[in-house]
Amino acid sequence: MADETGSTGSAMQLTEHHNEAQLFVRKADAYSVQVIDRVLATSFVLSADEAIDLAVHEVSEIDQAAIDKILALKPEVVLLGTGARVVFPSQAVLGEFLQRGIGLETMDNAAAARTFNVLVGEGRKAVAVFLLPG
Repeated sequence: MADETGSTGSAMQLTEHHNEAQLFVRKADAYSVQVIDRVLATSFVLSADEAIDLAVHEVSEIDQAAIDKILALKPEVVLLGTGARVVFPSQAVLGEFLQRGIGLETMDNAAAARTFNVLVGEGRKAVAVFLLPG
Protein backbone atom coordinates (compact mmCIF):
# COMPACT_ATOMS: atom_id res chain seq x y z
CA MET A 1 0.00 0.00 0.00
CA ALA A 2 1.39 3.43 -0.93
CA ASP A 3 1.67 6.28 1.56
CA GLU A 4 0.95 9.96 0.86
CA THR A 5 4.27 10.30 -0.99
CA GLY A 6 3.42 7.41 -3.32
CA SER A 7 6.11 5.24 -1.77
CA THR A 8 5.35 1.58 -1.26
CA GLY A 9 8.54 0.99 0.75
CA SER A 10 8.41 0.71 4.50
CA ALA A 11 9.01 3.93 6.37
CA MET A 12 10.63 4.20 9.75
CA GLN A 13 8.17 5.45 12.37
CA LEU A 14 9.86 7.48 15.11
CA THR A 15 8.24 8.39 18.40
CA GLU A 16 10.03 10.13 21.26
CA HIS A 17 9.37 12.99 23.64
CA HIS A 18 10.96 16.21 22.44
CA ASN A 19 11.57 19.74 23.53
CA GLU A 20 8.83 21.73 21.79
CA ALA A 21 11.35 24.39 20.74
CA GLN A 22 13.51 22.06 18.65
CA LEU A 23 12.94 20.32 15.36
CA PHE A 24 12.82 16.53 15.19
CA VAL A 25 12.11 13.86 12.61
CA ARG A 26 8.86 11.95 12.94
CA LYS A 27 9.32 9.67 9.89
CA ALA A 28 12.01 9.12 7.25
CA ASP A 29 12.55 6.93 4.21
CA ALA A 30 14.36 7.15 0.88
CA TYR A 31 11.73 9.46 -0.66
CA SER A 32 10.67 11.87 2.07
CA VAL A 33 11.29 13.01 5.61
CA GLN A 34 8.65 14.28 8.01
CA VAL A 35 9.97 17.03 10.29
CA ILE A 36 7.38 17.51 13.03
CA ASP A 37 4.23 17.81 10.85
CA ARG A 38 5.81 18.85 7.52
CA VAL A 39 6.71 16.27 4.86
CA LEU A 40 9.78 17.24 2.82
CA ALA A 41 10.53 15.50 -0.49
CA THR A 42 13.61 17.44 -1.61
CA SER A 43 17.08 17.32 -0.09
CA PHE A 44 17.74 19.46 2.96
CA VAL A 45 19.97 20.09 5.96
CA LEU A 46 18.39 19.90 9.42
CA SER A 47 19.56 21.29 12.74
CA ALA A 48 17.61 21.50 15.98
CA ASP A 49 16.63 25.05 14.97
CA GLU A 50 16.16 25.13 11.20
CA ALA A 51 15.83 23.24 7.94
CA ILE A 52 17.67 24.55 4.86
CA ASP A 53 17.10 23.46 1.25
CA LEU A 54 20.03 21.70 -0.38
CA ALA A 55 20.31 21.46 -4.19
CA VAL A 56 21.98 18.02 -4.04
CA HIS A 57 20.25 14.71 -4.78
CA GLU A 58 23.18 12.28 -4.71
CA VAL A 59 26.39 11.98 -2.72
CA SER A 60 28.46 12.58 -5.88
CA GLU A 61 26.83 16.05 -6.20
CA ILE A 62 28.09 17.32 -2.84
CA ASP A 63 30.23 20.34 -3.69
CA GLN A 64 31.81 23.24 -1.80
CA ALA A 65 28.56 25.24 -1.84
CA ALA A 66 26.72 22.35 -0.15
CA ILE A 67 29.53 21.88 2.36
CA ASP A 68 29.46 25.60 3.18
CA LYS A 69 25.68 25.44 3.88
CA ILE A 70 26.24 22.52 6.24
CA LEU A 71 29.20 24.16 8.00
CA ALA A 72 27.26 27.42 8.44
CA LEU A 73 25.14 25.59 11.05
CA LYS A 74 28.28 25.04 13.14
CA PRO A 75 27.79 21.31 13.80
CA GLU A 76 29.97 19.11 15.98
CA VAL A 77 28.75 16.08 14.03
CA VAL A 78 27.10 15.71 10.60
CA LEU A 79 24.82 12.78 9.82
CA LEU A 80 24.70 12.17 6.08
CA GLY A 81 21.52 10.34 5.11
CA THR A 82 22.03 8.94 1.61
CA GLY A 83 18.58 7.52 0.87
CA ALA A 84 17.65 3.84 1.05
CA ARG A 85 21.24 2.62 1.19
CA VAL A 86 24.59 3.91 2.39
CA VAL A 87 26.72 5.67 -0.23
CA PHE A 88 29.99 7.09 1.06
CA PRO A 89 31.21 10.54 0.00
CA SER A 90 34.58 11.15 -1.64
CA GLN A 91 37.76 11.53 0.38
CA ALA A 92 37.75 15.24 -0.53
CA VAL A 93 34.31 15.73 1.06
CA LEU A 94 35.32 13.76 4.14
CA GLY A 95 38.47 15.87 4.40
CA GLU A 96 36.49 19.13 4.47
CA PHE A 97 34.85 18.02 7.70
CA LEU A 98 37.77 16.16 9.26
CA GLN A 99 40.16 19.11 8.91
CA ARG A 100 37.70 21.13 11.00
CA GLY A 101 37.33 18.42 13.64
CA ILE A 102 33.72 17.71 12.65
CA GLY A 103 32.58 14.10 12.53
CA LEU A 104 30.80 12.96 9.37
CA GLU A 105 28.77 9.78 9.72
CA THR A 106 27.18 8.26 6.61
CA MET A 107 24.01 6.14 6.90
CA ASP A 108 20.61 5.58 5.29
CA ASN A 109 17.90 8.21 5.86
CA ALA A 110 16.03 6.24 8.53
CA ALA A 111 19.19 5.71 10.59
CA ALA A 112 20.17 9.38 10.16
CA ALA A 113 16.73 10.41 11.46
CA ARG A 114 16.95 8.15 14.53
CA THR A 115 20.48 9.26 15.32
CA PHE A 116 19.64 12.95 14.81
CA ASN A 117 16.71 12.72 17.24
CA VAL A 118 18.85 11.04 19.90
CA LEU A 119 21.77 13.45 19.58
CA VAL A 120 19.62 16.59 19.52
CA GLY A 121 17.62 15.21 22.45
CA GLU A 122 20.91 14.96 24.36
CA GLY A 123 21.66 18.60 23.56
CA ARG A 124 24.38 17.81 21.01
CA LYS A 125 25.06 20.17 18.10
CA ALA A 126 24.11 17.66 15.39
CA VAL A 127 23.14 18.39 11.80
CA ALA A 128 21.47 15.86 9.51
CA VAL A 129 21.71 16.00 5.74
CA PHE A 130 18.92 14.13 3.97
CA LEU A 131 19.53 13.40 0.29
CA LEU A 132 16.20 12.88 -1.47
CA PRO A 133 15.42 12.27 -5.16
CA GLY A 134 12.71 14.95 -5.43
